[in-house]
Amino acid sequence: MRSVASRDSFDDLVVAIEKTGYYPQVVSAGVRAAVAGEEVVSFLVHHEPTIDRDEVRRHITVVVLTSTRLILCHTDEHAPDDLLPEPYTSTSTEAIRLAEVRAVVVNRMVANPATFDGGGEPTPSEAVVTVGWGGVNRIDLEPAACADPDCDADHGYTGVLASDDFSLRLSSAADGQDAVDALLAFAETLSARTQG
Repeated sequence: MRSVASRDSFDDLVVAIEKTGYYPQVVSAGVRAAVAGEEVVSFLVHHEPTIDRDEVRRHITVVVLTSTRLILCHTDEHAPDDLLPEPYTSTSTEAIRLAEVRAVVVNRMVANPATFDGGGEPTPSEAVVTVGWGGVNRIDLEPAACADPDCDADHGYTGVLASDDFSLRLSSAADGQDAVDALLAFAETLSARTQG
């Protein structure tokens, strides 16, 4: 797993992809096509193996910030199936204009907050960044109720509509503190670029 947040070039992004060892030419080609020659402002590379029964399957997420767009690239590994008789990868990319980004939500988890003395910044041991632009909305519904415990009337439903287009969670225990710091740095850069 390698996570990087940087203000460097596309070449640095390719180096970060290569360091994961996960089909770097395939991943880089997908990212290169989506970036389409724009200057890379910041990026994040997250390689995540998963265990599926008796197989290990790998997934890589590459998030790129250019001066005008947020680019998401996901590459998954697949076992042979009816469609293709050999192992294969699938790469999907999505490019979102920065003007369309509606929310950058950052959730930081700080262990043992009582021990933080106020000097400097607390070090989050885990972070979740969620970016919303209205492409995917989630509705969480539950039955509505009133304050009367004896009431058996139907009060309909209540709920929350949330934009949940992209979310990434990293922890120092699983991914390393550098990965958490890189995620937060990327989120800060993205937030600054999406101001009014």
